[in-house]
Amino acid sequence: MQATIWHNPNCGTSRKTLAILEAAPDITLTVIEYLWHPYKKEKLEQLFADAGLTARDALRTRGSRAEELGLIDGATNDTILDEMTSDPMLVERPFVETEKGVRLCRPQDKVLEIL
Repeated sequence: MQATIWHNPNCGTSRKTLAILEAAPDITLTVIEYLWHPYKKEKLEQLFADAGLTARDALRTRGSRAEELGLIDGATNDTILDEMTSDPMLVERPFVETEKGVRLCRPQDKVLEIL
């Protein structure tokens, strides 16, 4: 099975999710450090749709500029997506995609749903 994780090595939950993926048998893993390789808007739209989330649901409010940018109250999904592509720290983490689906893996055990 192919799995892709959008990973931030400074995030404990992201590291724990990556460890689960690395320990899983028969996984071909792609790790994308999204701070160095930012998301494209189309990919975010696809990940959120496949995970059953809106951009607002996936907005990282803690440790980001979301409030400063006015994204918490009243911003449209398109506005949030545009800001997320400009500043990937605005995207909650980690996202994992497999052929079984996409999950925002908070907590990290949510990854088991798509393995």
